[in-house]
Amino acid sequence: MKIKYLLPICLFSGAALFAQTKNDIVVPNENLITENIPAIPKSLNEKIKKYSESRGANFTAIHPNGKELIMVTRFASTNQLHQLSKPLGNRKQITFFDEPVNSADFEPTKGEYLVYSKDIGGNEFGQLFTLDLKTMESTLLTDGGRSQNGGMKWKKDGSGFYFSSTKRNGGDRDIYYMNPLSPTETKLILELKGGGWGISDISDDDKKLIIGEYVSANESYLYLFDTETKKLEPITDRNEKQIVQSSAKFAKNSDEIYYVTDRDNEFKRLALINLKSKKITYFTSNIPWEVSDYTLCKDKSKIVFETNESGLNKLYLMDTGTKKYAPIKGLPIGLINNIEFTDDGKSLFFSQSTYDSSSDIYRLDMASKNIERWTDSEQGEMQKSDMAQPKLIEWTSFDKMKISGFYYPASKKFTGKRPVMINIHGGPEGQSMASSLGANNYYPNEMGVAIIYPNVRGSSGFGKTYIASDNGFNRMNSVKDIGALLDWIAKQPELDKDRIMIMGGSYGGFMTLATAYEYADKIRCSVDVVGISDFNTFLKNTEEYRRDLRRAEYGDERDPKMSAFFTKIAPLNNTDKIKKPMFIIQGTNDPRVPVTEAMQMRDKLKAQGNTVWYLEAKNEGHGFRKKENVDFQRLAVIKFMQEYLLK
Repeated sequence: MKIKYLLPICLFSGAALFAQTKNDIVVPNENLITENIPAIPKSLNEKIKKYSESRGANFTAIHPNGKELIMVTRFASTNQLHQLSKPLGNRKQITFFDEPVNSADFEPTKGEYLVYSKDIGGNEFGQLFTLDLKTMESTLLTDGGRSQNGGMKWKKDGSGFYFSSTKRNGGDRDIYYMNPLSPTETKLILELKGGGWGISDISDDDKKLIIGEYVSANESYLYLFDTETKKLEPITDRNEKQIVQSSAKFAKNSDEIYYVTDRDNEFKRLALINLKSKKITYFTSNIPWEVSDYTLCKDKSKIVFETNESGLNKLYLMDTGTKKYAPIKGLPIGLINNIEFTDDGKSLFFSQSTYDSSSDIYRLDMASKNIERWTDSEQGEMQKSDMAQPKLIEWTSFDKMKISGFYYPASKKFTGKRPVMINIHGGPEGQSMASSLGANNYYPNEMGVAIIYPNVRGSSGFGKTYIASDNGFNRMNSVKDIGALLDWIAKQPELDKDRIMIMGGSYGGFMTLATAYEYADKIRCSVDVVGISDFNTFLKNTEEYRRDLRRAEYGDERDPKMSAFFTKIAPLNNTDKIKKPMFIIQGTNDPRVPVTEAMQMRDKLKAQGNTVWYLEAKNEGHGFRKKENVDFQRLAVIKFMQEYLLK
């Protein structure tokens, strides 16, 4: 699993190299291509170490005995799997790859081996492997090629699992069955059309699967698949459009399933549908927020569900017999993920982060309601006083729509009006939440730069009307939301409207590029990370398995009117309006936003004589994941900000 690398192209300014010896500067590693990035002094690298050495922990699997975990954390370059057998105990690393490993499942009866997923260089073609926990030997289970494999659901007896894969043609996601001890006998059991299919649950008798079909952030469907007759039957009506119906699990009564849906409601609710009568019962109508996740214990007597309330998470416990629920008390205010019961239902594990701590693992005792901490991840040299606390802000856009975001103020040790970084999330259905800045605390604490993470229209967490309000021909309305934010900044006495930098990744990269030409006179500079420069070329070149899924959000470039609209709004076709310096960052192996999107933008700006810095990593995909690359990217962004935002 090696990639052949070429020598990097490192273009530093001659004056900088003359003034500083090689020993004084940070030299990009062999996988980084850099253009126009000036020499970065090692003294800056030493200064950011206080912030760049923090880490977090998330669990990915609970042993069948309920007393051991497989967790993910980073101690070297990438996230790897570790074993943890007691609260605050020693973490034993069990994978040691150059590529990150972020997910694994125990064999569900004895837990003697794991099945995990790993790709190469960020290409997202995840392959499945077994890891024998006695010999620590890994075995490749899937084809090792350009296919995506994952979404496993084990049979209850541990004899095998069902999973989804694109290996048949690269575009359609089919359902397969595998005994991981005999992977050559893997069988295709359900051929499907489209890239949005996945397995939600398996029945207790292993005879039925709930299959989900994702069409867009506003539309999904559920089906029942009989593993013996091979018959696929709809649970929900495929003729009913623009309804989310997902995350389905079998209830105690096998004729009923729990799921989340926004049917007849602005937010997704936890619901129960009877498979025979189609009657739906809703449980969370009194909570005016989205149910973002839930887990059901093995005996189906309890559900813990999570809500997303203005960018913060809450947990609730529901008795499936009485259908009554109440908030779980004693949790710090923050973000929660990976909630899962132990097999005996006596404990619930989850990961949580707050603004002043990265993600860590906790256990909730279901009887006593006592919360026990299982990991305490290092924050490097950062102290809690070094960490910026987010404040929820709101502004009004051009059409009176209310837009919100999180504002992290600059440290109080800085005086005068502070420069601003606007950092726009991707998705576009992503959501900026009240999270820890981690290493990004360097910007407010050491540079005096305030950060705003906006949730422009199209973001999730604010209801289905909001998430659909940027679709198709309404794309530029979300850019106008940033224009309204620029006006809001101008009215804040502590912020400097003349020193604003726009930054974003993926769709946030498109937003960055679009803001750079729409509001060139209101910004100082911009940083585009794996951004879309032209939706026509993006949709032509993105991987086949995701093309139709993206068309549902952005529009279909095969429609002449939509194609003309894409041509009109493409940052690539509006470079004449871009006046300020730009930094473009990209992974060579990106399957989502291909490297050509960055290259064509870079080349056109260069041809026009614009100031453009460029950083490309040959061993990365949709964003950097290897610490040495992440660290250099951060240093280069700081250098860019020093040059074009702060001066």
